[in-house]
Amino acid sequence: MSSSDTTTMRSSSGSATATRRPQGGQTAPRPAPRGGRRVKLMVSRVDPFSVMKVGFLVSVALGIALVVMTGVMWALFSAMGVFDSVNDLAGQIIGDGSGQDFDVMDFLGFGRVMALSIVVAVVDVFLLTAIATLGAFLYNIVASLVGGVHMTLTDD
Repeated sequence: MSSSDTTTMRSSSGSATATRRPQGGQTAPRPAPRGGRRVKLMVSRVDPFSVMKVGFLVSVALGIALVVMTGVMWALFSAMGVFDSVNDLAGQIIGDGSGQDFDVMDFLGFGRVMALSIVVAVVDVFLLTAIATLGAFLYNIVASLVGGVHMTLTDD
């Protein structure tokens, strides 16, 4: 052994692989923690640009979901005969002898409904992105006044 009582193990290739310290009682092994570590943190600032990016992606996902949901709901209503029932009800209210033809599909056709839902989704993307970014700026202002949000995180 060397004079410092440190043993180095060598592999068959000759390189050092591990160093073993003597167990002469210099350091006692630490007991394993009973629960997880608890760390108290404070969110004092959020980056508005990163909030804008995340807000944009979330709002695009919500816009796509809105368009898909609108198409599914329209197909479901059409298959259930809701539009035919509305046409029958309108015919009873207007009266068949009045000479006026009413068809709800002139107003609620698939193309018209989908075009309107796409327009709403695009406007929604811009508004939600702007609101998220504005919210980040407002949070930074309020956090500078009151100190931010305190939270405790645990490691399980």
